[in-house]
Amino acid sequence: MGKESKVSDADFDIIVVGSGCAGAVAAYVAANAGKSVLVIERGNYAGAKNMTGGRIYAHSLKAVYPCFENEAPIERKITHERIAMADAESSMTIDFTSPELAREGADSYSVLRGPFDQWLAEKAEEAGAEYIYGIAVEELVKDDAGKVIGVRAGDDEITASVVIVAEGVNSLLSERFLGNARPKPHQMAIGIKETFELPASVIDDRFLLSEGEGAAMLFVGAPTHGKVGGGFLYTNKESISLGLVATISTAAEATNNTPVYQMLEDFKTHPSVAPILRGAKLVEHSGHMVPEGGYDMIPTYVFDGALLVGEAAGLCMNMGYQVRGMDFAVASGRMAAEAAIDALAAGDTSATGLAGYKERMENSFVIKDLETFRRWPRVMEDWDAMFSDYPTMVRDILNAMFCVDGQPQEHLIKRIVPILKKRGLFKLGREMRGALKVL
Repeated sequence: MGKESKVSDADFDIIVVGSGCAGAVAAYVAANAGKSVLVIERGNYAGAKNMTGGRIYAHSLKAVYPCFENEAPIERKITHERIAMADAESSMTIDFTSPELAREGADSYSVLRGPFDQWLAEKAEEAGAEYIYGIAVEELVKDDAGKVIGVRAGDDEITASVVIVAEGVNSLLSERFLGNARPKPHQMAIGIKETFELPASVIDDRFLLSEGEGAAMLFVGAPTHGKVGGGFLYTNKESISLGLVATISTAAEATNNTPVYQMLEDFKTHPSVAPILRGAKLVEHSGHMVPEGGYDMIPTYVFDGALLVGEAAGLCMNMGYQVRGMDFAVASGRMAAEAAIDALAAGDTSATGLAGYKERMENSFVIKDLETFRRWPRVMEDWDAMFSDYPTMVRDILNAMFCVDGQPQEHLIKRIVPILKKRGLFKLGREMRGALKVL
């Protein structure tokens, strides 16, 4: 599609800072509408700075690329959900599969962010967006009235009618030039991940998968040594992505004697994980900060001449049984581009002219879901027992159920109630009720 004339004498209609899911989608939508778009990515290629491996819910992608499954470098369709509660030596795993998980619109896929982000960038370039790689944007340039009018990258100052900031969770531009506060330590987590090569047939056998199907697995307890956080595992076509997330406050507190890197090493040798990795070849290790504060860490994201998208806007949600971020990023990138297109058409790229982005966001699943579950991050942060006492309690209950040693057995309830009483029946009930109210 040919370029339309710019509404001002700026170098570009839109500059996008960063080419992750949010930035690349914003660039694609805007360029596809005929706007002149420049994407500045500090990595040597799109995806160079992102952790490989993860999961994306398809609904947000379909809104932009209706037939993405036919060309995007996706790995496996997730048809098995597993949740494990584990202490140092035992684990209890729920394994759920259902045709509903594969239903169009509710389907999700494992992806490796390197190739996936490169595909998104290619789509943006095919639509007409220009790309610059290997340069960091150091400054948002403003006019005398304080409106963002461009960026400074290296020795170059490049102007635009709208700047979309998609630089990720550690958004220094947002903090230094837009006045947003740095997230609090308890709102941020450290994520570390490793990728292990395994033949596709071996992955199928170990997870009881049909060809092309995949599994997602979340772990509570052992991965973070009883601290707030958890482990995760995703099956790819011929590899497994394994890692864990621990809050920065957890990693830094004096009572935590285990560094996060050691947590990962211990996690890999856990009885529930080691057999999965048997014979696998480690091919990648990566680390990344993750926003964990939910709705209450979302900063101001509409400014005169600028918009924040994706993790730069704190858009991530960890529910314990469900982790979302990429679908939020894709949707926010699309909505930011649509709002910028409207503002350019109206000739008003002030915060008022760009307010359509906030309106779109607040009427979408992005903000609505984050607001619905806004209390969960705080509940999870204060619920130490979930990561320490509960895995031990579950272990003791299941041992009481399944161990047969030739000694006379009591009725099951008489075996289980003493275990629950150790925790406190009323306390346990209050905790579970409180969690269910906010989930």
